[in-house]
Amino acid sequence: MSNSRAAGRPRGSSRAMLEEAAAELFLEQTYAKTTVADITSRAGVSRNTFFNYFQAKSDLLWVDVDAGLAALPQALADCDRAAPVTDSVRRALLRVAAGFGPGRVPWALTQHDLMATESELAASALARILVQVGLVHEFVGARPGSLSDVDLAGRAFSTAVVAAAAAAVREWAGAGVARGSLPPYVDAAISPVCAGFGPVLAG
Repeated sequence: MSNSRAAGRPRGSSRAMLEEAAAELFLEQTYAKTTVADITSRAGVSRNTFFNYFQAKSDLLWVDVDAGLAALPQALADCDRAAPVTDSVRRALLRVAAGFGPGRVPWALTQHDLMATESELAASALARILVQVGLVHEFVGARPGSLSDVDLAGRAFSTAVVAAAAAAVREWAGAGVARGSLPPYVDAAISPVCAGFGPVLAG
């Protein structure tokens, strides 16, 4: 794609052009064989423009997921602080899950075989999971009446519930066109975790 394609485009379209170019190239020649230079050439933008939006090539695999996860802090903040903490976390995670649907499935999760991104997804997922674990743990620790002696339980719960939600997303993405909406998958995965930790975190 020549640079002339970018002439006259609104500045805000550069990110979308990079996302589109990356998706095309990952499908055409796999993730590993695609370079940042390939992506910027296809999109008709500079290397500097790429790094204005993304820190690494792997970030392009997570665009849709990152956009959905951005709702978690507000979802937690909106919870009733007087409610049981595990119930609040469950409601917050289900609210985030509701932002996805049959028509909004992250392409990197459904096309990983064609793009040969299985190992890269596994490697780059950890950092994102740990961020969400940190947000949940911060919420749990800030609850009225939180006890220092249950901090380990709070950390364990935060890790377990986010991991369960991540497993549900993977199952949902791989379920094909009949997958339906995401919240039922997430609820089935996280409800046992919330039920198990509820009595401990209730103090």
